[in-house]
Amino acid sequence: MAANVFPFRDARAAPDPVLEAGPGALGPLPVPLVLDNGSFQARAGWACPGPDPGPEPRLQFRSVCARGRGGARGGAGPQVGNALGSLEPLRWMLRSPFDRNVPVNLELQELLLDYSFQHLGVSSQGCVDHPIVLTEAVCNPLYSRQMMSELLFECYGIPKVAYGIDSLFSFYHNKPKNLMSSGLIISSGYQCTHILPILEGRLDAKNCKRINLGGSQAAGYLQRLLQLKYPGHLAAITLSRMEEILHEHSYVAEDYVEELQKWRCPDYYENNVHKMQLPFSNKLLGSTLSSEEKQERRQQQLRRLQELNARRREEKLQLDQERLDRLLYVQELLEDGQMDQFHKALVELNMDSPEELQSYIQKLSSAVEQAKQKILQSEVTLEVDVVDSKPETPDLEQLEPSLEDVESINDFEPLFSEETPEVEKPVTTVQPVFNLAAYHQLFVGTERIRAPEIIFQPSLIGEEQAGIAETLQYILDRYSKDIQDLLVQNVFLTGGNMMYPGMKGRIEKELLEMRPFQSAFKVRLASNPVLDAWYGARDWALDHLDDDEVWITRKEYEEKGGEYLKEHCASNIYVPIRLPKQASRFSDTQAPGKGSGTSGGSAGEQA
Repeated sequence: MAANVFPFRDARAAPDPVLEAGPGALGPLPVPLVLDNGSFQARAGWACPGPDPGPEPRLQFRSVCARGRGGARGGAGPQVGNALGSLEPLRWMLRSPFDRNVPVNLELQELLLDYSFQHLGVSSQGCVDHPIVLTEAVCNPLYSRQMMSELLFECYGIPKVAYGIDSLFSFYHNKPKNLMSSGLIISSGYQCTHILPILEGRLDAKNCKRINLGGSQAAGYLQRLLQLKYPGHLAAITLSRMEEILHEHSYVAEDYVEELQKWRCPDYYENNVHKMQLPFSNKLLGSTLSSEEKQERRQQQLRRLQELNARRREEKLQLDQERLDRLLYVQELLEDGQMDQFHKALVELNMDSPEELQSYIQKLSSAVEQAKQKILQSEVTLEVDVVDSKPETPDLEQLEPSLEDVESINDFEPLFSEETPEVEKPVTTVQPVFNLAAYHQLFVGTERIRAPEIIFQPSLIGEEQAGIAETLQYILDRYSKDIQDLLVQNVFLTGGNMMYPGMKGRIEKELLEMRPFQSAFKVRLASNPVLDAWYGARDWALDHLDDDEVWITRKEYEEKGGEYLKEHCASNIYVPIRLPKQASRFSDTQAPGKGSGTSGGSAGEQA
């Protein structure tokens, strides 16, 4: 069973180095920059022309930043992406520019772009003198694109930009040369799941559907399941560890109910449960010490007590001696006949008569003499006096935690007795009944399939949404039978949330149940569901370097607005903003203020 125990890696992100642009990016013409702007992870790199464009994006980092007082971890300014290291200590400070998968906070988006350009080695002064290919969400709101274009053109001064959908870039990157350009894309990411029909190489935007569930909701659901199961390890069950379980230990059941029945069998459970080992300390296991080590440990504790008591006696003796000297000085005032000063000193000492002063001096002198004798005696012998006298008893409770290592008072009894009995031998044979390592293990059983199942059954987490199968059926029903047969011949799976083992088999099973008897369909999984969107955008940029029909220039941005989009095979459909109709001349003469506003609107409409 030790083979089923897996430690948490708790990997920390290493800070990204500031790279150089490289010889390919510094050619005679500006080389495009490819940015896959994902809600979970951002990927950036160069689209260098030539036979070897590069193996992968040169920069990959989490799309989060932390802005604190003086920056995270004491640094100057906000920290972005991999510069944060471990996310859990800063979880409450993390901010993302995305709402679902749409960038809405452009201040944070600017931080991500600054990080990308700086670490990619953009060398142009005062601007980013490179075309940019940027991914965006399906049916991206015009306001979001408008703000993004304004950021790119006004803040960074780029020459031109092209927008595309990440899943469509991945679709065309994995499309064989002889395969048709129609199909059905199922893209599931960190925040959302999209189902996109593609007809003759173009997106059918009217029939796209989105499910507001993805890897983020699966990680939150898994965290709640394990926190309810193990309330004693509440703080150790973090979102980062849940994401690690999802990425490395979860799978999608082909038949969810049948798979749950298998988990009811004890043998199946024992063979398939994954025991996740939480970090713990072995300091509580005292039985691992030998009798000699325990004896040495007790001797050290006794020496500490001796030194402590000796220091306490010396401090008390010093205080008593100072008080005795003060009382003797007052007594000398009486002997010298200085009665006024003597009575004033008695009042300060809260005493009524010379007899009381003399009695107190005798008691204090006796106590000082006894303390000196005890100090001399303790230096000669090894006797330990835990309590010297009654006045010292309450003070021992306020000492520094020097007694914490004492296991019990009975351990010291053999040291005080005249003959030390042999009691250490049976201690070594006693084994601990409590297994501390097993206590710090999370048994992940049915949770391995319950968390990924939410995109098929959103009702598991209380969401009133349709799952992938119902949404797929709804989209297919909007087409004729011929187009349905055409679409299901090329069902394409992409996105990080599609990387669970068994996902392709589950989609095939759902299609088999909804398609007519003996009908054919084909399901393909992207070669790299996470990075294929960036690869596809890079290939697209290289194929359209000189095609002005797909790039938005700064002049077009100024003329037609930031929401303007040039359509291509991997883009959204451009729907211009509809402005209100121009008011009549009569209304202009009656209401000059309104007339001026509508004339501005008409000018915008003509633009």
